[in-house]
Formats: sequence, C-alpha cells, structure tokens
Amino acid sequence: MSEHQDANPLGLFGRYLTIWVALCIVLGMLLGTLFPSLFALLSRLEFANVNIVVAILIWIMIYPMMVNVDFNALKHIGDRPKGLIITVVVNWLIKPFTMAFLGVLFFEYLFKDWVDPSSAQEYIAGMILLGAAPCTAMVFVWSHLTRGDATYTLVQVSLNDVIMVFAFAPLVALLLGVTDIQVPWETLLLSVILYVVIPLTAGYFTRRALVKKAGEAEVQHFTAYLKPWTIIGLLFTVILLFGFQGEKILNQPFIIALIAIPLIIQTLVIFAIAFMWAWWWRVPLEIAGPAALIGTSNFFELAVAVAISLFGLNSGAALATVVGVLVEVPVMLLLVAVVNRSRQRLAWPPMSSATSS
Repeated sequence: MSEHQDANPLGLFGRYLTIWVALCIVLGMLLGTLFPSLFALLSRLEFANVNIVVAILIWIMIYPMMVNVDFNALKHIGDRPKGLIITVVVNWLIKPFTMAFLGVLFFEYLFKDWVDPSSAQEYIAGMILLGAAPCTAMVFVWSHLTRGDATYTLVQVSLNDVIMVFAFAPLVALLLGVTDIQVPWETLLLSVILYVVIPLTAGYFTRRALVKKAGEAEVQHFTAYLKPWTIIGLLFTVILLFGFQGEKILNQPFIIALIAIPLIIQTLVIFAIAFMWAWWWRVPLEIAGPAALIGTSNFFELAVAVAISLFGLNSGAALATVVGVLVEVPVMLLLVAVVNRSRQRLAWPPMSSATSS
C-alpha cells in the first residue's frame, strides 16, 4: 500500500488538522477581540456549569465516534491478550500518572518563573484531563495507517470505553486531589454522563438500528457521512475557546509553547513505553502499533468538554486541552512513520504466529 493511499483515511481536514486548528486559534482570538460582547453572551448560556453551545458542539464531535464502537467485539477479549494488557496498563496505570508528574514538574518547578501559580494549577488540571482520556476515534485512523489488525483495534477501543465509564471520574478526582486542585464531584460526574455515557448509549442504539437495517456497511456509510461534522464541531469549539482566551493569550503569547512542551514529551514517552514493551513481549506489529498509539493519543474531545465544565470556558485548563489538539496530529503522524519503519528495522514476529499474543 502506498504512502498516498495510507494517508487517505485522514481526509482533507484530517491530514491538515493542525493547520485548521491553528487558523481557528487565530480566528477565535480575532473574533474575541472584535466582538467581546458576543462571546460574553455565549459564556452565560450555561446549565449546571455546562455551557450549552459547547455541549452541542462536543456531542457533534463525539457521537459519530461512538457509533463505531462495537461492543460485540468484546467477546474476543480473551483472544491474544498481550496487546490488551499493554493497552489497559499503559492507558490506566501509567499514562495518567506520568502526565500529572510532568504537569507538576514543568509548571510548579521548571516554568514557575514564567507562569503565575493559579494559572499553573489550571494548566496542570488540563493536562491531567488529557492524560486520563485514552483515544477513542482517531486511533482507528492510526491503526489503518500502520496496517493494524482492525478487529483487534476495535476490541481495544471498546474495552477502553467500558473502563472509561467507570474509571475516568475517580481517576481524575484522585489526580486533581493529589495536585491540590479542588474537585467539584457533581460537575465531574455530570460531565462523564454527558460526554461518555449518553453519546456511548446513543451510538450503541444507532449502530444496532443501522446493522439491523442493512448490515455493517450501513454503519460505515453513516459514520462517513457524519465525519465532516466531527471536524466542524472541533473547529468551532476551538474558535469559541480561543475567543474567550484571546486576551490572556495576547498578554502571554508564549504560553501555548510552554504547554506544548510537556505534552509532546508525554506523547513520546508513553509511545516508547508501550511500543518497546510490545517488542520485548514479541507482540506482532499489527497489534503492537495500535496498542502503542491508543495510549499515546488522547480523547481530546472529552478532555476539552470536562475542562470547560469543571473550570470554565476561559480557564487555563480548557486552554491546555485545546493545545493538546494542536500538537497531537503532527506528533502522531510522526509516530505512525516510526511504526511503519520499524517493520524492516526491528524483528517483529509475523501475524500468523500471533495466536497466543
């Protein structure tokens, strides 16, 4: 398969997502400066600390992803367990804690002379939210680009989503508590219900109806139709966030770079842990690649939504999660290239010998 063909699953918007996000950042700050009263009005459209406009945009982003989740795939959970073990351990026992550690290290120590303490705590909170939300949707793209086992990737994602329903809120509360950030439990639980449970339930019943109507092909057709709306929802969310954040960013233009540094380090470290563990454990590359990339990538849609609910639209936490969107795509494409090049440079077992992996 050619490199050009491999890139097709990202689509025009997906391949240049970082560019679109960067343009929306500029547009958001411009609009926020020109029309401050409009953004002030939008910020007041809240119910139970949840901004209605942003909630709608987040649902537009998340719903098509949830339709792709096939819980029937969980019946294969015992097949080739090594890849699942790597995914679960890295996503839930390593990644959230390394992200919290890096956040504290950089914003309470290395960057303390450049960032005020209250903002530093919010940036740390946003990073924790990213670290506690493993990828749900884009990992299907990364899996395809690395010629991963599609069925196994589906099992990994489905298992992650089930764990996320029960583990995300307690884990975030634990890490925010460790970093001395007050946790509004009611808002956190409401966010999980709004942005995980409800979309996952809606996706399940939609998928069930589509499969009953015309089989799996109908699911693929439906999600392909909705895919542009996912990107549109993301970009409009970025415009809103940076419209609210514009004044703060203009006063501190280098803050995005400061946030990006630990996020990039986290991405590279987590990938190295998962990928080399898979190599040491002799997991076939078709499973090892997606296993490493699931842990490396983030469910940034959920992180953005929860950051807004917990800390507000113009908070440092919301800003940190949006910076996560900005840096993720180019870094992930680099890591996809690493996986593909390792096919020749590292001795991976063939898929046919993977029955016990």
